Amino acid sequence: MTLQISLEELIQSGAHFGHQSRRWNPKMSQYIYGVKDGIHNFHLKKTKEKKFEALEVIRTYSKEGKAIVFVGTKKQAKEKVKKVALSTNSFYVNERWLGGTLTNFDQIKKSVAKLADLKAKKEKGEFRGFTKKERLLIDREIENLERFFGGIASISRKPDLLIVIDTKKERGAIKEANFLGFPTVGVVDSNSDPDEVDYPIPMNDDASKAIEYVLELMEDAILTGKGVKKDDKKQVTSDKKKSTKVEKK
Repeated sequence: MTLQISLEELIQSGAHFGHQSRRWNPKMSQYIYGVKDGIHNFHLKKTKEKKFEALEVIRTYSKEGKAIVFVGTKKQAKEKVKKVALSTNSFYVNERWLGGTLTNFDQIKKSVAKLADLKAKKEKGEFRGFTKKERLLIDREIENLERFFGGIASISRKPDLLIVIDTKKERGAIKEANFLGFPTVGVVDSNSDPDEVDYPIPMNDDASKAIEYVLELMEDAILTGKGVKKDDKKQVTSDKKKSTKVEKK
């Protein structure tokens, strides 16, 4: 299956709009078509080329069964990042990147293990004898741990590929990945440094529709790598939901 990227979709989603021309990184000049009304416009043919290159990398890593982590904590991206990660059985961070998530992975695993332990004990009813205040504090701790570590709760080793929405905002994650020497794919706006990631996708990283479109393409790439059609995935999810409803009755 060949991955398809639509120039029309890119235009309609606003992917071609960069930042104000005075707020730019000169290293992005190779991807800029021009300036209109003081706003940099991306050369979408180059965006398409770089996007296709990144998607092929994502597809290959998925096909090889590699661990992929999505990072997108800005409000325009966080819910879609979670949705795509869950749909593709990938990992995600969509709340806040905590320093040391990769470079101090053993400590992160301890937090993940604590989350699993607390949830298991709660499910077994081991906190029933606690006071109302104690149970409330435990629930808050579970909620906080779930918020920050829920998307990587089942990860057992360091990831193989990092996918970042807005490289400027998620610079901490990229620095850790670069320090450890594993590849990164990143949506890079006109005010960012494309050299910070291995596979830059030059485009608007603020427009919700543009973010949704690129994430949907990444979803397709991962599912294609797994040999799963997107429609089949939706059908499986739908069947699971129906089955769950029947069981509850």
